[in-house]
Amino acid sequence: MTKPSLPELLHAAVTAVGGVERPGQVSMAEAVAEAVDDGTHLLVQAGTGTGKSLGYLVPSLAHGERVVIATATLALQRQLVERDLPRTVESLHPLLRRRPEFAMLKGRSNYLCLHRLHEGVPQEEEEGLFDPFEAAAPTSKLGQDLLRLRDWADETETGDRDALTPGVSDRAWGQVSVSSRECLGASKCAYGAECFAEMARERAKLADVVVTNHALLAIDAIEGAPVLPQHEVLVIDEAHELVSRVTGAATGELTPGQVNRAVRRSAKLVNEKAADALQTAAETFERVMELALPGRLEEVPEDLGYALMALRDAARTVISAIGATRDKSVQDEDAVRKQALASVENVHDVAERITQGSEYDVVWYERHDRFGASLRVAPMSVSGLLREKLFTDRSVVLTSATLKLGGDFNGVGASLGLSPEGTEGDDVPQWKGLDVGSPFDYPKQGILYVARHLATPGREGSRGDMLDELAELMEAAGGRTLGLFSSMRAAQAAAEELRGRLDHKILLQGEETLGELIKSFAADPKTCLFGTLSLWQGVDVPGASCQLVVMDRIPFPRPDDPLMSARQKAVEEAGGNGFMAVAATHAALLMAQGAGRLVRATGDRGVVAVLDPRLANARYGSYLRASLPDFWYTTDRNQARRSLAAIDAAAKADGA
Repeated sequence: MTKPSLPELLHAAVTAVGGVERPGQVSMAEAVAEAVDDGTHLLVQAGTGTGKSLGYLVPSLAHGERVVIATATLALQRQLVERDLPRTVESLHPLLRRRPEFAMLKGRSNYLCLHRLHEGVPQEEEEGLFDPFEAAAPTSKLGQDLLRLRDWADETETGDRDALTPGVSDRAWGQVSVSSRECLGASKCAYGAECFAEMARERAKLADVVVTNHALLAIDAIEGAPVLPQHEVLVIDEAHELVSRVTGAATGELTPGQVNRAVRRSAKLVNEKAADALQTAAETFERVMELALPGRLEEVPEDLGYALMALRDAARTVISAIGATRDKSVQDEDAVRKQALASVENVHDVAERITQGSEYDVVWYERHDRFGASLRVAPMSVSGLLREKLFTDRSVVLTSATLKLGGDFNGVGASLGLSPEGTEGDDVPQWKGLDVGSPFDYPKQGILYVARHLATPGREGSRGDMLDELAELMEAAGGRTLGLFSSMRAAQAAAEELRGRLDHKILLQGEETLGELIKSFAADPKTCLFGTLSLWQGVDVPGASCQLVVMDRIPFPRPDDPLMSARQKAVEEAGGNGFMAVAATHAALLMAQGAGRLVRATGDRGVVAVLDPRLANARYGSYLRASLPDFWYTTDRNQARRSLAAIDAAAKADGA
C-alpha cells in the first residue's frame, strides 16, 4: 500500500475538525515535515486563523516518531487534548493504519496529592500533621474549596488541577498538592500506586504525542534530570512566550518569610545547635532585608554577603542533620522531613548561587506593599541554555503568530541561542524562518492609527491629552473598545476618569476574574474593557464587540527593571545596540500581540490606535510598525474617527 501524501492527510484532518484548508496551513505543514525529516529546526510565524495546530500536528503524526508539544497557555493545551488531537487521530487512522496515543503531562504540583489529602499537611508550629479540612471553617471560602476538593478527589480520573471547574484558590490547592521536592516518591508513599502525577508520567511514557507546558519544558532543560520522555520531535507553540517562561523557571528568590518557614519546619527534626544556627542566620538576613531598597545589586553588599554565607552554611548543616535523624514520635515522619528538607534546600541553593556570584546572573531587591522585600537572582540570558538543551538530538519547530520582528526572525532567533539564519558551521544549529501569512486581509480589515499630535508620554504624570483622545475614539466607536495599558496605574486612572465622562460601561482588570471580564466584554458591544499585560495576549473576541484596540503608549520595559536594564547594558558592552536588542524587541513583541486582538475572524473590521507619537516620529518607529500586522496606516485623527463611526454604524445595521 502506498504511503498517504501530506496533502491527503491534511485534507482528512481539516475536514474532521470542520475547518477550511488554507494555503498558509499547507505551506506550514510541508515545512514542518521537511524540518522533521532533515533533523533541522524551523521558526514559523502563522497568523491568527491559519490553523497552525493542524499545520504541525499532521506532519508530526505522519512522521511516526514520538513528539512533545509544549504550549504556554492552558486554553491551548485543552484545545489540543480535548478537540484537535482526538479528531485528528481519528481522521488519520484509516490513512496511517495506526492510531497514535496522546497524553498530557505537567509538573507535579499541578496534580492532587492523595497523601496530602488523606494524611494532612505537615504543620509548622508543632510536630506531626494537621488536617486542613478540620482546621478550616466549613463556611469560609477556604473550607468550601477544601470540601469540594475532597469530593472531586473521588471522581477525578486525572487529579489535574485544570480539570476542576470552577477552580479553587492557590491557598486551597496548596493544602492538597506537593512540589517535586516535597514528594515522598512512589516507592515510599502509601498512595504511590494510585498517584495521579505518577499515572500521568506513565501515560506519557507510552504516548506517541505528549502535550506539556513551557514551564515543564524549562524544568526539564534546567535540572538535567529528564522529566519528559525521550522524543525525536519538539514543537513549541506560542513560542514568543518561551524565553520569559524559561527565565521564570531559572529565577531564584529568598524572602524573610520563606527562610523563617524553613527554620520552623526543620527545628524539631535536628539537634539544637543546628537549629539555633539556622535561626540566627535567618534573623540576620531579616535585619538586612528590612533596609533593602529596590534595584539591581551590581555587587553583593558586604552585610548581605555575610548574611547569605551564614544562611548557606547553616542550611547545609541542617540538611545533613535531617538526613541523619529518625524520630518515631513524629506523626508521618517521612512527609514532615521531606517538606522541611525541600524548604531548607531551596534556601541553601539560592543563598549559594548568589554568594558564588556568577557574571551570568543578575541579582536585585524587590519590595512589595503586601509581601515586603525579596531578594531575586535570574540568568542574564537563557539563550545559551536553550541552544545547548533544546537544539541538540532532536528537531525543534517553534511557532507563534508573532516571531518575525522588524521584518525578520533573527531577533527572536538570537534570544533562543540561534545564530543568524543561514549561518554555517559544524556545531551551529541549522534553522530557517518561514512566515506563512494570515488568511485575513489586514489592509482592508484594519487601520493602524498613530496619534502623532499628542505630547510624548513622560515616565509618570497625567496625560490629559491622551485621555481626551481616547474618549473621542471610544465615542466614535460606540464603545466596542479594548484598552491595553502599559501599567495597572494607567489603566485604573483612565477607567476612573472616563467612567465619569462617558455613558459606556468600562470594565477594569482586577475587578473580576479575567474569564468573567472577557465574557461580559464579548456579550455587550457598548461595553469596554481596560487592563494591562494579560490582556495584551489573552483576549480572543471576534465580531463587533471589539472594533477598537487602544494602546496608551509603546510598552517598553520600565527603565528601573533590573533584569531588562542588565541585559541591555550587557549587549552595549559587547558592542551591540542594547536598546534595539532588548527594549525595542520587548515592545515589538507585545505590540504585535496587542494589535493581534483586533482581527480574529474574516468579517472583523476595526482600528488599532496607538496614543504615543513616538511610533510615527522616532527612528525606531519603523521597526515597531514592521512588527505589526499590515494594517492601512494613518496619523489623521479625523480619518480614524470617521472610520470608527462608519464601522459602528455598519455593526448596528447588522444588529450588533
